[in-house]
Amino acid sequence: MKTKHNSQTAAQSMAAPSDLFRKLQKADRKQAALYLFCNFVSLLLITAYSAMMFSPTVLLVLPEGGDSRKQMIAIFVLALFGCVVFTIYASHLFFRKKAKQLGTLMALGASRRWIAPGLFREVITLSGFSSLLGIAAGLPFTCLLWSMFRLFLVNSEEMRLVFDFKCLYLSLVFFLLVVAFSCMTAYRYLKRTNIMDVVHEEHKNEPVKELGRWCGPAGLLLLFGGAVLGYCAPYIYMNLFGFYYPPAWLNLFYAPVFVGLYLIMLHTVVHGWRSRKKHPYKNIISRSMMKFQGKQTVNNLLVSTVLIAGAAFAIFYLPTLSTGQLINIENRPYGYICRYPDSQKVLNEKEISDLAADYGLTLRDYKELPCLVLGTDGMVDIDDEGNRYHTEYRELLQEGRFLSESSYCALTGQSLTVAPGTYYAVSNTEETGLYYTNSDCKLFTNLTTGETLPVTFQGYVHADFLVTRKGINVLNDNDYEKIARGLSEYWKEHIFVFNVERNDSYTFASALFYRLVDCYEPEYAIPSYYDRVEKLCVGERGETYWGDTEAMTKISFDSPDSTDFRNYWTYMPQIKMLDKNDFARTHAVFLMMFLFISIICILAAMIISYTRCMTIALNNRYVFDDLKRLGASPEFLMKEVTGQSKNVFAVPARIGTGAMFVLYGLIMFGNDGKLTGTEAASLGVCLLLVGVFGIIFYLVYLYTVKRMCRELEIAAPAKSS
Repeated sequence: MKTKHNSQTAAQSMAAPSDLFRKLQKADRKQAALYLFCNFVSLLLITAYSAMMFSPTVLLVLPEGGDSRKQMIAIFVLALFGCVVFTIYASHLFFRKKAKQLGTLMALGASRRWIAPGLFREVITLSGFSSLLGIAAGLPFTCLLWSMFRLFLVNSEEMRLVFDFKCLYLSLVFFLLVVAFSCMTAYRYLKRTNIMDVVHEEHKNEPVKELGRWCGPAGLLLLFGGAVLGYCAPYIYMNLFGFYYPPAWLNLFYAPVFVGLYLIMLHTVVHGWRSRKKHPYKNIISRSMMKFQGKQTVNNLLVSTVLIAGAAFAIFYLPTLSTGQLINIENRPYGYICRYPDSQKVLNEKEISDLAADYGLTLRDYKELPCLVLGTDGMVDIDDEGNRYHTEYRELLQEGRFLSESSYCALTGQSLTVAPGTYYAVSNTEETGLYYTNSDCKLFTNLTTGETLPVTFQGYVHADFLVTRKGINVLNDNDYEKIARGLSEYWKEHIFVFNVERNDSYTFASALFYRLVDCYEPEYAIPSYYDRVEKLCVGERGETYWGDTEAMTKISFDSPDSTDFRNYWTYMPQIKMLDKNDFARTHAVFLMMFLFISIICILAAMIISYTRCMTIALNNRYVFDDLKRLGASPEFLMKEVTGQSKNVFAVPARIGTGAMFVLYGLIMFGNDGKLTGTEAASLGVCLLLVGVFGIIFYLVYLYTVKRMCRELEIAAPAKSS
C-alpha cells in the first residue's frame, strides 16, 4: 500500500503534462531537429519529383509508353522506396532517444494514460509540421532548380515549367504515411511493460546475423545475375509464349538484385573487404561499433545504394542520348541534307545560293537527285485477345524510299553495282539502325499503277546520313526506271545536299531552315512514323488508322523549334550547324528531366549517409569519451571516425554507380549483340560522370567527418613541422 501511495503522490506532484513535455523537448532538441530534418527532406524530395513527373511540360515531350517515361517512373519508385525507408529509420532513431524519457516518467509513477496525450501531441506536431513544410517547399525547390537549368543551360519557350497539382496527391499519401507510422511507433513504445528496457533502449545494440565470408561473393553474383535475368526475362517470355507485351510480374526476376545488395552490405558491415589475417585487431573499435549497430547500418547502406543507382541510371541517360548523335552529326559528309516531296514546291538551288550570298557564303558540292516512294511487303504482327499475337504476310504493308544505284553512287561517292531483281538496304556503318531497314522484302509496288517488282535482298550498304525511319533502299537503274513508270508526283521525292565554302554560319542555317518550313502546305505537317501505305491498307479494311487518332503525336508548322517538330517531322532537314548548336534546346526537356531526377536522388543519398554518420557519433559518444579518458590521441580518434564514415559513403557510391555502369554496358551490347564505337564513347562519358559522383561524395564525406569531430569534441591532429 505504501508503494502505491508513493507512486500516486509522485504522479500528483509532477508539473502539468504540457509544461513537463516542453521541458523534455528542450532536453532533446538535437534528436528532434534530426527527426524534423529527415521528414522535411523526404517530403521535399518526393514533392519535387512528383511535381516534375506530373508536369505537362515533361509529359508532352516524354511519349506515353516510351522508354524514357518508363525510366522516369522506375527511378521514382526507387526514390520513393528510399524515402520511405529513410523516414521509418528517422522515426525509429527519434523514439530510441525518446524511450529514456518515457521510461523515466514511468519509473516516477506516471501512467501510460497520463503520458499518452502529451506524447501523441508532440509526435503529431513534429511529424506533421516537418512534413507539411517539406510539401510546401517542394514546389519552390522545383522552380528554383528548373530556373537554374534555364538560366545556365537551356532557355526556350518549351522549357516553361507548368505544374499539375495532382502531384500533391502523392505527397499527401506520403504525409499520412509519415504521421501514421510515427503514431504507431509511439503506441508500440507506450505498450512496453519492462521499464528498464525502455530506459536503456537507446543503448541497445542491433547486431545482424553473421554469415560466412561467402555472402560477399554470393551477393555480387546475385546482383549481376539478377540484373541480366531481369533484363532478358521479358524477351525470352515473349518469344516462348507469343505475347505482345511482357506482363508486369516479370519484374520479379529483378528480385535477386536486392538480395545480392543486402548480402554485399552485410559482408561490408560484418567482415569488410580487406583480409585481416596479418592484422586481426586493426580498426577493431570502428569495426565493432559498425557491427553492433549492424541492422541500422545495413539498411542505410542498402537505401543509399538504391538511390545512387537511380541517380546514376538517370544521369547516364544524357551521354547515351547525346554522344552518339553528336558524333554522327559531326561525321556527315554534307552540311545540308534535305528531302522534299515533288508535289510541294520548295527553294531551288538559285534561291538557296542567293540566300547564302546574303550571309557572305558560297555553295559547293550541290547535288539534287530523285527518290521514289513504293509499297513494300512483309510480315505484320496481328493482335489477338489476351495479349497474344500472330504474324501474317501482306503483299502491301508499308512505304519505303528508293534510290537508283547511280543516284546512290553520286550522293555517297561509293562504287556500287546492283544486279537486276535485287536491292540493297541502306544502314549506318555500325549497322545498329537495322530496325529502320527492309531486309526481308520480296515485292515492291508502284502505288499509282499497282505494278509490282519481285526482288531479292542482297545485303547492306553503309551511308549514315541517308538512314531514316522509313528506310532507304537501292535498286538497279533499269529496275528503278521500270517501277517508276506512271508513278504520280504524290509518291515521288527529291533529295538535295550541299556544303558551303569555308566556315559555315549559324544565322544562315537558321534562316534556311525557317524559309524551308514556310514553303510547306499544312497537309505536310506529318510525323516521320506516319505511314501512308499502312493508312491505305487499313482504310480498305474499313478500319481507322491509328495515326489519325489522338495516339499520334501531333506536330505543327507554328512550332518549328519544338522537340516534337525537330525530332519527328518527316521532312526535317539535316543541317549540321543547326543540329550541333540547337541540340541542347531540341532535347532540353529530356536532358533537364533526367538531370533533375539525378540531382534529387543524389541529394537524398548524401543526406541519408550524412544522417547515418551523425547518428553514429551521437550513439557512440560515450565510447569516444572513454577512449579519450584512456589517453587516446586525436590522430587515433580521427582514424576511428573516418573508419566509421568511410564505408557509409564509399560502399553505396561504388556499388550503385558500378552496377549501373555495367547495366548500361549490357543494355548497349544487348541491343544489337555488339558494342559500337559511339556506344563505347557514351560509356566513356558515363565513366567520367562516375568520377564526378566520386568527387562530390568525397567532399560531402570530408564535411561529414568534420561535423562528427566537432560533435565528439575531437581536436584536429597537430601538423608536424
